[in-house]
Parts: sequence; C-alpha cells; structure tokens
Amino acid sequence: MSCPSIFGFKLLCGVYLMGITNWRRNFVSKIYATHNDSLSVKKAIKYCLAALNKNEIGLNVGSGSSNLNPSLINLDIVFNPAIHCCGRAEALPFANNSFSLIISQEALEHVQHPIMALDEMFRVLKNNGTLYLQVPFIIGYHPGPTDFWRFMKEGIREIVEQSGFICKEIAISTGGGTGFYRIIVEFIAVLFSQVSEKLYLPCKGIAALLLFPFKWLDPLLLKGKQSDRIAGGYYIIAKKHENLHQKT
Repeated sequence: MSCPSIFGFKLLCGVYLMGITNWRRNFVSKIYATHNDSLSVKKAIKYCLAALNKNEIGLNVGSGSSNLNPSLINLDIVFNPAIHCCGRAEALPFANNSFSLIISQEALEHVQHPIMALDEMFRVLKNNGTLYLQVPFIIGYHPGPTDFWRFMKEGIREIVEQSGFICKEIAISTGGGTGFYRIIVEFIAVLFSQVSEKLYLPCKGIAALLLFPFKWLDPLLLKGKQSDRIAGGYYIIAKKHENLHQKT
C-alpha cells in the first residue's frame, strides 16, 4: 500500500473514531447525564449568573466541556477546547479575592481532598461573593478521571460551612426518579457484563434509553419528608462574608 493510501486510511479511521467519540459524548449528555438540565438547576444557575455585574468575572471549577457564560473562566484538570485554564481544585492558580462567583457542578466527588478544594474556592472568591456548588448523592462509580465521594444534604452543608461559607440555600438538584434510574441502569449493565465485559457499554446505553422515563418522576419525588432518601443530588448556594464569619 502506497504512503498516500496509508495516510488516507489513517485519516478515515481518525475521523470515524472522532465521530464515535462525539456521538457517545452527546448520548451521555442528552440521555444519561442530564443532571445539569433539571429545572431547579437551571433556575439556580440563572439566579447566580444574573447577580454577576457586567465588569465582574466568575470561575467554573471542573467545567468539563460546558461553557455556561462568557464571564466565567473555565477550569478543569483535563484540557479540552472549552477550557481556559488547566488546574487542580485543591490548588487554584489564582490570587486571593479574584472572582465574584464560583460555580462547580458535579465535580467535587472527583476531587481527592474536597475540603481543601472548598478552602481554595473561599480564598479566591471576593468578599460577599457567591458559591454555587452542585454534587451527587445517588449515582454509581464514574471515574472522571477519579471518583472519591458522595454527599448527603447534611454532609455538603457541613463541609461548605467548615470552609467559612454562609449557606443561603440547599435543595435537591435531581430527585429520586433520577437516583433510581442511575442505579437500575448500572445494575443492568453490570449484570450483563458478567457474561462479557464488552457488553457493559452497549447494555448501559440501551438501558439508559429505555428507562429514561423514570427521570420524569423527579417532580413527584421532590416534596415530602422522605425526598432526601434517594435524591440524585443537591445544590447549595452560599456566600463569603469574611466580616461575619472568619475561619478559625
């Protein structure tokens, strides 16, 4: 085979693999991992972004491929075209009091030292600045590239306040329908993977698609005293008030 033919073949393979990767990413974001699209999350994010003045900037910690707002600097440990800065949440490469808003969605569970990361967010946030933190509760193991923690309602409030923040609001981000959906999809995929490891991803994809209607039950499971038992996750909105709450 001539050199041009080999080059053309490799190019076609590269384009094919890129297409498969993009298709898989879109499938995951539109079907399985829709936590950032919940109405409560969208409303809370909109509220936080609306408070950001024209000349102020914010930081999105663990932004992945998202691009929420032009006023946000996107930071992640893994580079992609949407990232402005690569770095670790436990050692943010910014000066004290740099940002008026910090957003972090579904990232803290991947951080080895979450309290250290929150201390860093407190440090780089301006006084009277806002923290929007979104974390999972009921979800299977999902390394990205690592996966360390799950957070209950009391737990996320505790570590946020330990880092010096004043909690203003804490609410369910995705309800019990999503929590159940995540576990049953993983159960089916893991079950079939016992036959062959190659069956894990296709079975997970099929189960994710067929069982998607369970997520529609979220609004029914957001109310009542038992709604926290299998919630998919939580968000918390907190403020930095150094003059009112000094860290010890």
